[in-house]
Amino acid sequence: MLTLDRVYKARRVLEEVIRKTDMIAAPKLHPEANVYLKTENLQVTGSFKVRGSYFKISQLSDEDKAKGVIACSAGNHAQGVALAATRNGIKSIICLPDGAPISKVEATKKYGAEVCLVKGVYDDAYKKAIELRDANGYTFIHPFNDDDVIAGQGTIGLEILDQLPDVDVVVVPIGGGGLIAGVAYAIKQLKPNCKIYGVQAAGAPSMEKSIVDNEIITLPGVNTIADGIAVKTPGDLTYELVKQYVDGIVTVSDDEIALAILTLLEQQKLIAEGAGAVPIAAVMNGKIPDIDGKNVCCLVSGGNIDVTILSRVIERGLKMGGRTADIVIALSDKPGQLAGVSQIVAEQGANVVSVNYDSTDLDMNITDCYLKIGVETRNFEHIVAVKKALTDAGFKVCD
Repeated sequence: MLTLDRVYKARRVLEEVIRKTDMIAAPKLHPEANVYLKTENLQVTGSFKVRGSYFKISQLSDEDKAKGVIACSAGNHAQGVALAATRNGIKSIICLPDGAPISKVEATKKYGAEVCLVKGVYDDAYKKAIELRDANGYTFIHPFNDDDVIAGQGTIGLEILDQLPDVDVVVVPIGGGGLIAGVAYAIKQLKPNCKIYGVQAAGAPSMEKSIVDNEIITLPGVNTIADGIAVKTPGDLTYELVKQYVDGIVTVSDDEIALAILTLLEQQKLIAEGAGAVPIAAVMNGKIPDIDGKNVCCLVSGGNIDVTILSRVIERGLKMGGRTADIVIALSDKPGQLAGVSQIVAEQGANVVSVNYDSTDLDMNITDCYLKIGVETRNFEHIVAVKKALTDAGFKVCD
């Protein structure tokens, strides 16, 4: 059973294993609030998950340790279990969805685990892990729905109160709910007036819908760049703790997540994966209520983003932030037109980074063409100014 004493025990066990990650100020993320980041993306294995998995494995009997452990994960729990098992001399098998980022799969292997890739998403990997557990007698290390795992994650709550004693609001990602259950439980025991808000991806809102419907629901599918929180069914233990200790749950879109990742990279020099960036996305987009003038802690849960995904996320984030734009102009197909467009864009302080010319559209006059230019800009107001300058010069800008 989860108790505050259990969370403190977890902290003692983890002292020699994990980092007490930094709490850093991030004043630009929401100027009206005092925003801080709890940087679990800089944790051992690059995620908070090692806390819960290590504490759980440390509490196993010698008989259970001898049989080995099995787990399922979108990636971060896998690495935590693999590290914990290897350090304790225990065999580990990890079932991962076959769509898990390659970097997470390879990292899991490097920590000493045997990897079993399963077609589908987290829930499919879970079913396979249970099959293997029952067939071979392994101990299953659940990624979120386990009291010891939740207690391990709750140690973050203790650290937040140590590092920011006057915290007013804590914003936490939610997938299956283990992280927010542990953090909310620990903080509410010690500082009940502190508000705890959860954030889910709009494409995977299983806990949010479960709380609204007042029963655990299973989504037919999930679709989000935040693979670490792409969970179709929350846990029963975590659901009850969230109901009791969490003050609200909001959702953010993939575009909002992409912009948050880019903002962390540019402003804070931090790399966050999609799941780790959802609290920042919620704060930046005004989705957390009543935070003006408050001390707000955003829990950046992990930084294990695949570099191929990161490049696409950056491109998406640039568009979401008005930092890049595509402008289409209808032109007469004659010499000097491109030079005129380029000069106007340059005079407005923007930069042309791509040019595409199309004279084949059947709806155009045979002597006309479409010119599509990609431009680097400062913000959305800058895009409007560039388009206005082109229009004022007699060019036809197509919205």
